[in-house]
Amino acid sequence: MSEQRSGSSSIYDLGYRHYEGVRVGRRGTLLTLYVHGLRACFGLGRRATSKIFPWALAIFAFVPAIIQLGVGAVVSGFDQKIELFKHEDYFTYVRIILVLFCATVASELVGKDQRNRTLALYFSRAVSRSDYVVAKFAALTSAMLVLTLGPQLLLFVGNGMAADDLAGYARDNWDLVFPIVAGSVLISAAIASVGLCIAAYLPRRAYSTASIVGAFVITLSIAHILMSSVDPSVAQFALLVSPVAWEGSILWLFRVDPGSGNVLSDATFGGWVYLLAVLVTIAATFALTLRRLGRVST
Repeated sequence: MSEQRSGSSSIYDLGYRHYEGVRVGRRGTLLTLYVHGLRACFGLGRRATSKIFPWALAIFAFVPAIIQLGVGAVVSGFDQKIELFKHEDYFTYVRIILVLFCATVASELVGKDQRNRTLALYFSRAVSRSDYVVAKFAALTSAMLVLTLGPQLLLFVGNGMAADDLAGYARDNWDLVFPIVAGSVLISAAIASVGLCIAAYLPRRAYSTASIVGAFVITLSIAHILMSSVDPSVAQFALLVSPVAWEGSILWLFRVDPGSGNVLSDATFGGWVYLLAVLVTIAATFALTLRRLGRVST
């Protein structure tokens, strides 16, 4: 019986091979993690169903800019100027699209690694937990810039074509470039930081998606209700922790006063206060995300 066992068994000396390729180090690891996260935001490298929702939202974000571009092409050659959408108002048009996009992909970026217990694989290499959060935050912010900065640039071209002089329009409106870029980065980073924070604490996709949408909707609703039912001098502080703060900082960057029907017109804060509130929100949620992933079991 023992002879039969020894005859049916084999010993393989697999050994270990030294890695002889290029060692990219921490910077290369961060870049790889960033690129992987950016691809995951749009479902690249995954099944077709994973691409439908993010790409559909990206297309919807471009619709107003495409309409303006089409109008500009039609009226080009006529002595008239048609501006259907203003840059400072565009962020309000796509606000819900941005929130839905973040709610869709944030859980995929940080929640999936927790659900699959793959964080230990990342942290066993030349990447720390803070590096992981930075790479994920940069990836989601960059993906959202496609939905914010991309349409804004297309809208700029469309308005120039509607003015029948794109070069002249660019010269006369060069001062819009900084608010466009700064506003796009600001709103993208704000939504991305809040979305990643919620997804880090609620790794299950259904819970995180609903919570991200709910957080923006509830805070916005509470701010409007308080401004209409409570003394504005007190209720205006609720605006600082709601999406209204985005709008206030955007209007300040474009040097535009809020309309008479806007809740911002009833507040006494300067535009820089809303900008500071958004920056504090980004820093606070980023710190909470880092704290969560610093304590999560691997």
